[in-house]
Amino acid sequence: MTDFSSALPTFVITLREGVEAALVVGIVLAYLKKARQSHLRPWVYAGIIVGILASILVGIIFSWLIQSLGTTNEKYAPVIEPLMEGIFNLMAIALLSWMLIWMTRNARQMKQELEVAIGSALKQDISAGWGVFALVFFAVLREGFETVLFIAGNFSQGLIPTLGAVAGITTATAIGILIFKWGVKLNIRRFFTVMGVLLLLIIAGLVVTALARFDTAAITLANIDRNSETVCFYYHRFAKPLDRNCILGPMIWNTSKVLPEGGFPGILLNALFGYTERLYLVQAVSYSVFISTVGGFYFQGVNKKGVGGRV
Repeated sequence: MTDFSSALPTFVITLREGVEAALVVGIVLAYLKKARQSHLRPWVYAGIIVGILASILVGIIFSWLIQSLGTTNEKYAPVIEPLMEGIFNLMAIALLSWMLIWMTRNARQMKQELEVAIGSALKQDISAGWGVFALVFFAVLREGFETVLFIAGNFSQGLIPTLGAVAGITTATAIGILIFKWGVKLNIRRFFTVMGVLLLLIIAGLVVTALARFDTAAITLANIDRNSETVCFYYHRFAKPLDRNCILGPMIWNTSKVLPEGGFPGILLNALFGYTERLYLVQAVSYSVFISTVGGFYFQGVNKKGVGGRV
């Protein structure tokens, strides 16, 4: 039976990013209608399509990069895949964290800034269409790139995370249509606050996952090349023989008998929030530092300014 749990985090991320992109598109279309420039709407749709296609292309390139690096040196292929996944995880953590904090601090000004940008584009006369296209294209590409990085970091899980992304895009599109086409009222502030908390926990879990990827790469490297055994720092220091790990330090919990990550609900917690039945010291410390710093900035931004309003 196919396990679709790995589609959940990409669904959440793509839904949140997709709704943000849908807001941008909706604001652009509304402004064009208000300015009696509806003939530029095809440029908006072109920006959406090309932005999505460019995001898919980036995903294909990343997948090809992981595969090609593994095949160029077969001896170290088992090391390269988890190493590359860990690197993509770190990139996704950095980009998603920045986006999360930025959104809380700039959401209220987003509509005004977009309208100023659209107004400037319309003043260019001949290049007005290209200006609108570029505005929408980069908005869609930015959101798509963040999702692509997350999927690339979970390359070993196959196409299931991609299905989550497709479902997220579809749902976000439906929400955008409901808001701007049918006039459905949605509390955007509450939506982004709830989605922001979920995203914060997903990114924090990604920190744990990224460290596990690097640990797997280090263990594999040490087994392949005896001269590299020193990378497993904790194999020789500080940890007991039965609970040690290569670069993650001593184990601080083992819940495999109480809440195994391979069964329900552990499998869902693992997919969404990076839950692991065996947690090590370095992972626990990194998780705590991430939650206290990035989470602190996020909730500070939410409490001070809020995220959006009712649309």
